[in-house]
Amino acid sequence: MILLTPDLRFALRANAINRQACEGQGTPFDPPPLVKLFNPLSAATWLASELGDDGDTLFGLADLGFGCPELGTFSLSEIAALRLPYGMAIERDVAFETRFPLSRWAATAREAGSIIWAEQLLRRAAAEEFPPSIEDKGRG
Repeated sequence: MILLTPDLRFALRANAINRQACEGQGTPFDPPPLVKLFNPLSAATWLASELGDDGDTLFGLADLGFGCPELGTFSLSEIAALRLPYGMAIERDVAFETRFPLSRWAATAREAGSIIWAEQLLRRAAAEEFPPSIEDKGRG
């Protein structure tokens, strides 16, 4: 599986550029994560909101499954190089989308002890904060 499509790379780079611009102006920048990578055989999960100009350094929330998710940078090439049992590899959650900024994900994941549990809590919060519109109800 391709972990980052060209469109995702573009969006992640755009966030990195926007962060630099906001820092230069002294304004906060807190985008939602755009990509969720995960180990299908463990709790290791990464949420990325930015991609460095080297095309490899991602910024986001990393959770290796030890109960202490952390904000920081991680290497796309190192994650992609991981080989798991049974011929498996790290995967991208193609259905992942969120309205919550990375800071909210980080706070919720730290409180819950993992990104996986944070995702459940934030889904519930999204249902309360962003109820379906009349148009959405007609699609179901």
